Amino acid sequence: MNNIEEVIEKQRLYFEEGITKDVDFRLEKLKILKNAIIKNEKEIMEALKKDLNKAPFESYETEIGLVLEELRYIIKHLPSWIRCKRVKTPITHFLSRSYTCSEPYGVTLIMSPWNYPFQLAMVPLIGSIAAGNCTVIKPSEYSFHTSEIIEKIISKNFNEEYISVVRGGREANKNLLEEKFDYIFFTGSVQVGRIVMEAASKHLTPVTLELGGKSPCIVDETANIDLAAKRIVWGKFLNAGQTCVAPDYLMVKSTVKEKLIIKMKEYINEFYGAVPCNNPEYPKIINDKHFNRLINLLKGENIVFGGEYNDKTNQISPTILDNVTWDSAIMQEEIFGPILPVLEFENLKEVISIINKRPKPLALYCFSNNKESQKNIINSISFGGGCINDTVVHLATSYMPFGGVGDSSMGGYHGKASFDTFSHKKGILNKSNLIDIPLRYPPFKNNLNLLKKIMR
Repeated sequence: MNNIEEVIEKQRLYFEEGITKDVDFRLEKLKILKNAIIKNEKEIMEALKKDLNKAPFESYETEIGLVLEELRYIIKHLPSWIRCKRVKTPITHFLSRSYTCSEPYGVTLIMSPWNYPFQLAMVPLIGSIAAGNCTVIKPSEYSFHTSEIIEKIISKNFNEEYISVVRGGREANKNLLEEKFDYIFFTGSVQVGRIVMEAASKHLTPVTLELGGKSPCIVDETANIDLAAKRIVWGKFLNAGQTCVAPDYLMVKSTVKEKLIIKMKEYINEFYGAVPCNNPEYPKIINDKHFNRLINLLKGENIVFGGEYNDKTNQISPTILDNVTWDSAIMQEEIFGPILPVLEFENLKEVISIINKRPKPLALYCFSNNKESQKNIINSISFGGGCINDTVVHLATSYMPFGGVGDSSMGGYHGKASFDTFSHKKGILNKSNLIDIPLRYPPFKNNLNLLKKIMR
C-alpha cells in the first residue's frame, strides 16, 4: 500500500456511505474473518514458527485460539450491544425520553507489535469491525512472516476501502501518524506509545495505548510453593518471556525463597529439557537487537540457573537471577525476555511500599493462601489486571476488559470492552412538544426558590 493518504480517503468515503453501520454487515464481516483464519490456520502457524519459533500448540493457545474465541463471543453478543439503551430521565426534563447509542468513530488505525503478532492485530480489529468502523492495520515488520499472512488474509477477504494493511518500518509508522484518523489503537513499548500519543494530540485523536512495564509477582510463606513455581515458570517463559504481562520480577518471602527457586529449576527442566536452546519447541528472541540487549542485561548478575544462549538461533535459556538489587540494570527497564530476577522481602507492607513507589504495572500476580494478604495487595496497589495464585491467564477471556493504568496503558479491550473502545457512546434526550414549562426562560422573576426545590 504505497499511498497512505489515498487509502485513508477511500475509507473515509466508504464509511460515509453508512454501509459499515448495519449490524448484518458487521456480523457478516466477522464471520468472513473467522472462516479466513480457520482456512489459513496452518499458514499462520508456519509464519509464527518462522518469526518466533513458536510450537503449533503455543501458537494456537496464545494466538489463533484466543482470536477465534473472541470472534465467537462478539458474534454472539453484538446484536444486543448495538441496540440503543434507555436510561432514566430526571424530573427537570419532564415528558422526555433519554437513551444512549453506540456509534463508530469512522476510520481507525491499529498498530500492532511483534511478540504476539497475529493475536494483537486481530483482536483489536474484531472490536473495530464490531463497532462499525473502517480500519487500517499496521503490523510490525519485525514479525515479517506473520505480517505477510495478515496482509494476505485481509486483502483476499476485504476491500481496501473497508480494511487495509500497511506494511513497512519506521517510515511507514511516521507517515501513518502524520495522517488524521478518528481513533488510534496502539500496542507496543512505552517509548513508542509516547510518540503515538504526541502525534495523535496534533489532531485531537482519541487513543488506546496498550504498553507494558515491570509486572511484579509476589509469593508469600502461605503459598503452595510447588504450584506457584509451576505457574510462574509457565507464565514467565511463555514465548521466551516476550509477553507484556509476563512476571517481570519475583518478590519472595525470605523464608521460602530457596524452596521456590529449587522448584522453579525443576519445572524449567521438566518443561524445556536440560538444554532448552536445543528444544525445537522453545521460542527464540525476535531479532539480534533484542537478543543482544538481553545478553547485556545478564552481565554482572548472579545467575543461579540458566544463562546459556545460542547466538545463531537467538535463543536464551530460561534464566533465574538471585541477589538482585533495585539498582541493577535489569531492574531499570521491562525485561521482555526469559530472565527472572528474584528479590526477597520480610513483610508485606514493605512489598506494597516498594511497588507503589514505581510506575503502575500492567499486571500483578500474588501467590498466597492468606485471604487478608490477597485483599491487602489487591486494594493497596494500582495495576492493570492480574491473578491470585496464577499468572497471565487473566487476559485470556472475553468476559473481562484487559488493559493497564498510568504508565502501563490507557484504555482496555476484549469482549464488550473492545466494542466500547471502538465506539462513541452518545446520549440523546427526546423531548415532548405536549408541554413546555416556562420556568427555565427569562425573565426569571422570583423563581429561584422554586428551582432549588426541583433540583435538590
